[in-house]
Amino acid sequence: MRPPEFWKADVGGRDAALALRALLTPVSWLYAFAAAQRQNTTVSRRAPVPVICIGNLTVGGAGKTPITRALRSKLGPNVHTLSRGYGGRIEGPLRVTTDMDAREVGDEPLLHARDGAAWIARDRFAGAMAAAQAGAHAIIMDDGFQNPKLAKDLSIIAVDPGFGIGNGQVFPAGPLRERLADGLARADAVIILHSARSGDDDAPSLDWLTGFVKPILHARLEPAGIAPDRNLVAFAGLARPEKFFDTLAAMGGKITEAVPFADHHYFTEDDLGVLAQMAEERDAMLITTEKDAARLSPEWRARVAILPVAARFDDETALDALLAPIRSRMNSTHGQV
Repeated sequence: MRPPEFWKADVGGRDAALALRALLTPVSWLYAFAAAQRQNTTVSRRAPVPVICIGNLTVGGAGKTPITRALRSKLGPNVHTLSRGYGGRIEGPLRVTTDMDAREVGDEPLLHARDGAAWIARDRFAGAMAAAQAGAHAIIMDDGFQNPKLAKDLSIIAVDPGFGIGNGQVFPAGPLRERLADGLARADAVIILHSARSGDDDAPSLDWLTGFVKPILHARLEPAGIAPDRNLVAFAGLARPEKFFDTLAAMGGKITEAVPFADHHYFTEDDLGVLAQMAEERDAMLITTEKDAARLSPEWRARVAILPVAARFDDETALDALLAPIRSRMNSTHGQV
C-alpha cells in the first residue's frame, strides 16, 4: 500500500483528511501505549557478539538497507546481517543464499547475501545466536529497532529527509511506529540519507532533531553504475519510489515514464507485460532497482536493466568514530579486523 497523503508534513486542504485523522487519533494513542509497554516489559537478551541495529521511526523505508550494506563494508567480511525477512514465508532462523526466492525469504536479505553471510529470523535473538554460532564477529540488523527481544550495542535511526517524520503522529493517524521522544531516547545516532539530487530544499524541516545531542551523520544515496544511454521506462516498488527516479534523472537517465508500485510489490506477469509494452512503444529499456530486481523471475531479470546504489557518507571520520567501540570489541575478541 502507498502511505496516505495525510501522513505527510504540511499537507493542507482535502489531503489533510482532518476528520479521518481525528477518528484515528484514539487508535494511535493505544498503538503508542502498546509500543511503550512492549519496550518497558520485555526482557532483552544479549548475543555473544556486538549487535548494531539500523532502524527507523516511521512505517516504510528510510534507506536502512543501503546504510546496512555501507556499515558492513566498513567492518569487514566477518559481519553477518540479520533481517526479519519481510515479505517472505520462512520464519527462520535461516542463512540466506543468493539463489533463494524473495517470496520465501524477502527481497532485502537477498541483497545482503550478495555481500556475505545473511540471516532471516522472526525471532531476532534466535537469529543472532545462529549467526554467532556460524562465526559472526558482529551482527548488523536491517530493521528491528522497535523489537526489544534482542539487546543492541549500537542503535542507529535512518531518516529520509524528503519525508522526515511526516505529520509527527503515531500510526495509524501518522507514520510513526512509536512516540517520537521514546524512539529518540533509545537511539545512539541518526543517519540522514539524502537523495542523489544536489539538495533537499523541498524536504520537510528536521527541527524535530533539535534536542537530539547524539551524533547526526549525513550520507547520500548515489548510483554505483551508469544509466544506459537510451530512453528508459523506470519502475520501482519502494516506500518512496521517487527517490529512485530522482537518482536516475540526476545522473542523466532519459526517463520517458516513471512507474511507481507499492513497497515490496511482487510484480505479476500482467504488471511486467504492461511495462514491456510501454517500453516498446517508447523505444525504451526497462530499468529498476536492485531491491526490485530481487523480486523478478530470472527470465524477467535478464530483460531489465538494474541500477545499483550505495550510501556514501559526507564524513567518514565521524562514521569511523561511531563504529569504533564495535570495532574495538571485535578486535579484542577475534583479533584485528
